[in-house]
Amino acid sequence: MCGYGLSNSTVGIIGLGRIGMAIAQRLKPFGVKTFLYTGRQPRPERAAGVNAEYVSCEKLTEDSDFVVVSCSLTPETEGLCNKDFFSRMKKTSVFINISRADKERLRRSRGVKTRKGRHGMKIGGTGADLRHPSNQTAAAPPLVILPHIGSATYSTRNTMAILAVNNLLKGLAEEDMPSELKIGPT
Repeated sequence: MCGYGLSNSTVGIIGLGRIGMAIAQRLKPFGVKTFLYTGRQPRPERAAGVNAEYVSCEKLTEDSDFVVVSCSLTPETEGLCNKDFFSRMKKTSVFINISRADKERLRRSRGVKTRKGRHGMKIGGTGADLRHPSNQTAAAPPLVILPHIGSATYSTRNTMAILAVNNLLKGLAEEDMPSELKIGPT
């Protein structure tokens, strides 16, 4: 039950409008290293607030650890997240669609969910929010309710394991443990 953390990651945002910008501002405190964005045109005045770089959609999908789709569904964006789009993503990338999704985008994102999809693609994970009105039931991804697992990143869990092992080794040697949990009066 581990995933990838935002710290030192590259987040790509498709559509740096009002919602895309709000997402970037909320993610910035989590230690995102680089923000990339794409859209109809560069928005340097918006991008400056989070130090985001305008790039092509191809570069965004290739370089991002997290790809967030927040653009409006228009004739120009329909079908944007196609087989070629997903094939360019890193195998560890996470695809997050908070936008109204066309049928193809939803089908593709469901097909690559952390396993090999019909087209042999594999990415780190997927999440979708709003669905296209014409595809209400078929597109709904399974609902998963999780416990409080914000620390469930590979990096954090590895650090926790190292602390536990160091405590164990010091305890077995009857020395002070570096990360001892003191219970009761001290």
